[in-house]
Amino acid sequence: MSEHAQHPKHQASSVKDLEEEGEIGADYLEEFLDIVDLGGDIDIDVDHGRASVAIIASEAGDERELADLVGRDGEVLEAIQELTRLAVQARTGNRSRLMLDINGYRAARRAELTKVAAEAVNKVKATGEPVALEPMNPFERKVCHDVVAAAGLFSESEGTEPHRHVVVMLPDDEPEDVDEVDGSDEVEQGAPDAGAADEATDDEQA
Repeated sequence: MSEHAQHPKHQASSVKDLEEEGEIGADYLEEFLDIVDLGGDIDIDVDHGRASVAIIASEAGDERELADLVGRDGEVLEAIQELTRLAVQARTGNRSRLMLDINGYRAARRAELTKVAAEAVNKVKATGEPVALEPMNPFERKVCHDVVAAAGLFSESEGTEPHRHVVVMLPDDEPEDVDEVDGSDEVEQGAPDAGAADEATDDEQA
C-alpha cells in the first residue's frame, strides 16, 4: 500500500499551538534529562508545520553522553520522540507530530539521505528501471520521498517494518492506487513537504 495522499487526521495547527507543543515537549525533556542525569540545552522551533525540539550539548563531554540517547540508527531517539509526543498529547488533548533531534543526528542523516535519494533518481532516469533503497524509518523515508518528488519522479514505500523501504520509479510506473495512507501516519507523503517530515505512526508515508 502506498501513502502519498494525506489522511484527514490532522487539522492545521497555528504557530501559537505549535509553539505551545514545543514548550510542553521541552519541559518533558528537561525532566527526562534530569532523571537520566545528562546535560544538554534544549532549542524550540516550528518547522514544516510542526513543533521541533532539539537537545544539543551544552558543554564538553555532553556530546558523547547524548549519543546514547540517539542509539543505533536513531532507535532510541525515535522512542524518546514518541514519549515526548505522548506527554504533549496528555497536556493538550491533541495528537502531536513534534519532531525531536539530538546532537544534530537528524540534520546529518537528512543530508546523507538526500544524497542517497538523488543518486537513486539519477539511476532511474538513466536506466528507466525502479530502484529500491535500503530499509529506513518513517523520518528517513519521508526525506527520500521529498527528494524524489522534487525531481519529478515517483516513489512509494513497500514492505513492513523493520524492512519497509522506498522504491523510486518513473512517473509512468506509478501505481494507480496511490490515494491511501499507511495507518502508520503522515510523515511520509509523496509531495514535497506535503505535510511533514516524518514519521511513523505519525510519520506517514512510510
